[in-house]
Amino acid sequence: MELWDIYDRDRNRTGRTMERGGAVPDGAMQLVVHICIFNQAGEMLIQKRQPFKHGWSGMWDITVGGHAVAGDTSRMAAGRELFEELGLAIDFSDKLPALSLTFNHGFDDYYLIEQEVDLTTLRLQIEEVAAVEWASQEEILRRIDEGSFIPYYPDFIRLLFHMRHKPGARFRPDTSRPEPKPELHSHTKENQA
Repeated sequence: MELWDIYDRDRNRTGRTMERGGAVPDGAMQLVVHICIFNQAGEMLIQKRQPFKHGWSGMWDITVGGHAVAGDTSRMAAGRELFEELGLAIDFSDKLPALSLTFNHGFDDYYLIEQEVDLTTLRLQIEEVAAVEWASQEEILRRIDEGSFIPYYPDFIRLLFHMRHKPGARFRPDTSRPEPKPELHSHTKENQA
């Protein structure tokens, strides 16, 4: 039995849990994570879900996704899900999600990672993952159109590809004014007089 922490709408843990697959209590929110791994060629590592997996059976999806279990932080859940589904160990302790979305019953953190991965070394979780491959943005959008990829908004897929190098909402820094230089304060006797 897998338990998930229940969060309030301000993303605070409530101290209550719910069982996976159970009814979501009114006002309860849950935490979901997705990890998108990109190679230097600009392709995303995608996975095909097992045909017997509940929800989006047999369809292609982004690299990894899943719920945080009770006690997980977002980063812990990202590392755990990636290792469980693909056998790939990445340290998320210094990583932040590139973006976080809300949905009807939760929060969904997206981590964007650039890393070369040899697909032959991955250990696919047989209960969840049928296959993996690298795919370009155009290939993913084509599969969404033909119905073989989970139907993410096409602009969302484009955003993930765009943000893999540049986190944040702006594509360039503000150059209209120089960055302020931090003031340095010296604590010598001459400055205290």
